[in-house]
Amino acid sequence: MARQFFVGGNFKMNGSVEAIKKIIGYLNDAKLDPNTEVVIAPPALYLLLAREHLKPGLEVAAQNVFDKPNGAFTGEISVDQLKDSNITWTLLGHSERRVILQEDDQFVASKTKAALDGGIGVIFCCGESLEQRESGKTIDVVTMQLKAVKDKVSDWSKIVIAYEPIWAIGTGKVASTEQAQEVHAAIRSWLKKEISEKVAEETRIIYGGSVSEKNCKDLSKQPDIDGFLVGGASLKPAFVDIINSHL
Repeated sequence: MARQFFVGGNFKMNGSVEAIKKIIGYLNDAKLDPNTEVVIAPPALYLLLAREHLKPGLEVAAQNVFDKPNGAFTGEISVDQLKDSNITWTLLGHSERRVILQEDDQFVASKTKAALDGGIGVIFCCGESLEQRESGKTIDVVTMQLKAVKDKVSDWSKIVIAYEPIWAIGTGKVASTEQAQEVHAAIRSWLKKEISEKVAEETRIIYGGSVSEKNCKDLSKQPDIDGFLVGGASLKPAFVDIINSHL
């Protein structure tokens, strides 16, 4: 069975009511590839606004979620609250949270389990630093991040894996098509060996890291690249070209 192409837009800490309505208006009016699953992740403050204005068939993701159902956790949002607001996905493990906020593999895996148990899809981010790549540890780092999830989760059907080399995020540096395909293939073979052939065959593995309308076509042709997680370009009209890159 062919894996459905998946494109996520991570707005990060960008946007205003006006800007987000404008981006959404653009997406609503554009002719989008009907075979591509599209999910946007605005800042938490604008999740409801996005869901209210975005046309049906396009989904909204939180940029993070907590691993406890409710309680004294100031500043956090629970899976149930996202569900109650009709937010169907969350990003987890983005390198900015791992690096700046010191979220470790276990914590990210625990949040992944909470989201999946609560019925929300997870765009699970993994990736290596430049230093780790240069010392040949890319696959070890990425599979260690995935192993933490494997230790807590048995059903992978609602996980999309986003491979994002940290050195390529927001830097304008892009992993070459070959570099990206190589890591995606290694992730797929890890899934096959450690989990099952079915999971390896069905799990979407998407690429993130300075994806633009210029490089997306080549990347989308690779056998193990099933879509993109887009940062800066998701705030621009070029996002539509990336969504349609698989046409």
